[in-house]
This record gives sequence, C-alpha cells and structure tokens, in this order.
Amino acid sequence: MKLHQGIQRALLIGVRLQVPPPPRPVDPPQRLLTLIETLAPFHLKFDARALHYGHRYRSGFWAIYLLSALAVLCAMLPLALGWDDRLHLQHPIAGLWALAEVLIIGTVSTIYWLGDRRDWQGQWLRARTTAELIWYLPLVAPLLDFTQPATSANWYMRVFDPGNHLRSGDDFEAICNQSEPLARTLLLGAWSDAPFITEYALWTVGVLETQRNYHQRVALRQNALLHRVHSVNIKLFGLTAVCALLHLFLHTIWLSLITTFFPALGASLHGALAQSEAYRLGTTSERLEAELQRAISEIHAALNNHVSAPDPGPIKVSVQSAIELILEEHQDWHMLVRPHHLPLA
Repeated sequence: MKLHQGIQRALLIGVRLQVPPPPRPVDPPQRLLTLIETLAPFHLKFDARALHYGHRYRSGFWAIYLLSALAVLCAMLPLALGWDDRLHLQHPIAGLWALAEVLIIGTVSTIYWLGDRRDWQGQWLRARTTAELIWYLPLVAPLLDFTQPATSANWYMRVFDPGNHLRSGDDFEAICNQSEPLARTLLLGAWSDAPFITEYALWTVGVLETQRNYHQRVALRQNALLHRVHSVNIKLFGLTAVCALLHLFLHTIWLSLITTFFPALGASLHGALAQSEAYRLGTTSERLEAELQRAISEIHAALNNHVSAPDPGPIKVSVQSAIELILEEHQDWHMLVRPHHLPLA
C-alpha cells in the first residue's frame, strides 16, 4: 500500500462504502484471443510504469501538504512544552525540535524537486494514456477497414475523430504497426461471421460493465473522502475558534499551539483534497456511470434488433460510440489532472 492510499484509508476509518460487486468477466471472441495475448506484455509494461509514477506523484503532494502542517507543529511544541525556558530540564535538547522542523522542510523541498525534475506527473499521464489505448486496441481492431490504405499508424486515428487523447507518441504507433498484420489475418471475414458479431458485442458489454463498476467505486470513494475531510475540517476549525475565545481568558501556550496547528492541518487536508480533484472526479464518475449504462443498453438493442443473423452495421455504430465515450472520459481525466502540477502543493 502506497503513502497516499494509506492516508486516504486512515481518513476513511469507520466509513462503510456500499461497493458494488464486480461484474462477471466475459470471454473475448476466439478470433481476438491471439491479438489480446500479443498486446498483453505491452499493456503490462506501460500499466506498471503508470502505477509507479502515479503513486509517486499522488503520494508526493499528500506528503508535501501534511509535512508542512507537521513543520508548524514542530515549531510550536518547544514553546508548549516549556523547553524554551533555560531553566527547564529539557532545554539543552530543545534544538532537536528545530532540527526536526528543518529536516521536514528539507524533505518537502526534496519531494518537490524530485517530482518536478523527474516529471512524475507527466510520466504518469503519458504511461496511463498509452496503457489505456493499448488495452482497448482489441476492441478497436474489428472496427478497422483493413482493405483501405492506412492513413495513420495509429488505429484510433483511423476510426475516430482525431483528438489530443489519441496522439500518444511513437511507442504506441510502433505497437499498432507491429500488431496490424496479425489483426488483419485474424479478422478476415469477421463481420460476415454471425457468432463473432454476437461474441464481440457481448464482450464489449462486459468491458463497459467493468468500466461502469470502476466508476461506481471511484464516485463512492471520492464522495466519502470529500465528506470525511469536510467533517474533519469543520471540527478542526471549530476547536480553533473555541480555543481562540478561551485564549481571551486563559493565557496558555497550549491554546496557542492548537490555534496554530489545527488551522494548518485543516488547510493541508483541504489543499491535498483540492489537488486530488476529489469533487470533480466523484461527479464525473457519477455522470460516466449513467452514460456507460446507456451505451450498454444501445449495444444490447443493436444486438437484439434482428430476426436471424445480427446486423453488423448498428452493432459497429453502437460499439464505436461506446469506445468513443471511454476515450472522451480519458481525455476529460487527462485535462482535469494535468493543470495540478506537484509544485502547486
């Protein structure tokens, strides 16, 4: 478990999320099995890279915010403990708190410097985009017209309206080039094969159901995290207000500590949550859950709207619309996360 996951799990202690069970997996069509197996190592490579840099980036900004609040605590504790008094028994080691504060600030600076210099966010976004595009290539392959001259090495550019989310660099285009002869062979005459059309449509539905389940879980978790941090912040600032009022009558350094540290901690939690875009991720996932359900219904309708053999035309259109929805979702996520560079923390 990574740092950002541990922090969020700690914040959600006591919260019971009604997480829906994952859908039953649907086997892909036999024609696509070899293509899926061929693409799997490429997907695993970029997915592992995306997870590595994604964990670093998200743990980085959570650490920066919370360590900043801890630095405030280290600055105030010697005063609250009375160690600043030369007559206090612990006065000779009071400087350790100052040293701890310097080390924390140094750690924050190091995280900032490493994250910015090594471009954790950029590496994460690029690897995640490539991994996602590779993952859906077997879904896109049947939509390609291999009888026409290739206008682009990128399969998505040949099927969909080209957007920024489809431009993923030379690595992805090389994978498309390498996989095209195999896909052309496997899918020869596929759209005149009624069992394949049915299997392909049902497999697409299974993939979309998995995505819908994922967005259900994201929405539940992000909304719960948002409400929990909001609740904690209300308590922190409420206690700060009470202690500030008490300070009018009771002059104690411990009240000063509370009125200094609690707002710093509340601001840190709020800043980390804002940088993680919990609210917009939650609302976006709720919207996508409904849109994916509609796409699933459209594919079912296209599949069932026939007497004997399924009509490939409506199924192609409905599957293409569903994949385009996934691509738009990924583009929205990309545009949502990109402005939040680590230095903002």
